[in-house]
Amino acid sequence: MQEPAVPHRTSPSRLAAPVAVLALTLTACGTGGGEDTDARSPGVPAAPARTASGGDVAAGKAVTGKVAEGPGAVTYEVVARKVDVGTEAEAAEAVADAADAEGRVPAVAHLEYTHRGGPALTEGSEVHDAAAVFADGQRGGILVGAPDDAPGCEDPYTVESWKQGESHVFCETYLVPADATSVEVHWSEEDGEPWVWKFPRR
Repeated sequence: MQEPAVPHRTSPSRLAAPVAVLALTLTACGTGGGEDTDARSPGVPAAPARTASGGDVAAGKAVTGKVAEGPGAVTYEVVARKVDVGTEAEAAEAVADAADAEGRVPAVAHLEYTHRGGPALTEGSEVHDAAAVFADGQRGGILVGAPDDAPGCEDPYTVESWKQGESHVFCETYLVPADATSVEVHWSEEDGEPWVWKFPRR
């Protein structure tokens, strides 16, 4: 059952809480063992993207899917790069009522989207709408109002003139149980089954 969205503070001091001092960066599990195999140097292409719809995705692997955008359908290559997990104290600071975050921590998923086909975009994209964060197989509670431009993240609503070959990193912030053993990043194209990147907590 999906958890309800968690209300947030409106004061400026709240905006930095979920992402400014995140304590743990998780690396996706996969055939590469425990290494962070998803990082790459500029100019080095991503691992070949999978094109079937839905299923588990290994570390560093990208998938492709189409999204209906304003000017037409766009094909994207998508990969979950990492998840930053914070503390219970940060979760309590991020909501209006600290009791709503009891036993939970913020999890910020970093997803990289590359425009691979279709028309160039001249305004914000819808590609990030299908992303979500789960913990131990259960959907987390979305942290409404979390900043889109946290360190390493871009605000999807300010990206313009997105052309083929260009990439952007958008982030999703959810609250998940503090004792979760793994965090999952889900993304799917319209009417498709979700792709799942798993990030074990050590």
